[in-house]
Parts: sequence; C-alpha cells; structure tokens
Amino acid sequence: MNHKPLLEAGKYYHIYNRGNNGQNIFFDNENYTFFLNRYDQYLSPLCDTIAWVLLKNHFHLLIYVKPTEEINIEKLHYTAT
Repeated sequence: MNHKPLLEAGKYYHIYNRGNNGQNIFFDNENYTFFLNRYDQYLSPLCDTIAWVLLKNHFHLLIYVKPTEEINIEKLHYTAT
C-alpha cells in the first residue's frame, strides 16, 4: 500500500501539541530537558529547527525537513518492534 510520508523533504512545518483540557505537559525543568534531548536525538538529524517554544501546557516547533541527500543515515535512531 502506498501512502504519503508524514513529513516531506524540503518543506516547512509548524508542529504543536497541547495538554488535554489545557493541562500541563511540562512540570519541572527536567521535563523540558528530557523533551529537548529527545528532540535532538530523533528529529535534528532529519530537520533544521527554525524556531521553538516550550510552555507549561503546550509547545510549538517550526522546522524545515532536510532534503533526502542531506540526511545523515548514521545519525538516525530506530526502534524495532
């Protein structure tokens, strides 16, 4: 089955998420650090970050997905299920 990729190379995206009913998703500084470390680990090899903001109950990311030929495959982390 063919399907469109979630993110297309060479395009800009505004990614955001908010806690249910406005509830907090970040409770202390360690939560922010954890989020940014995971972002760096999994997304930075695939995209350039244009802007970001982390608030207690939501976040916004403005990213540019790198062209396929610029993605360093060795830096990608995969999880097998």
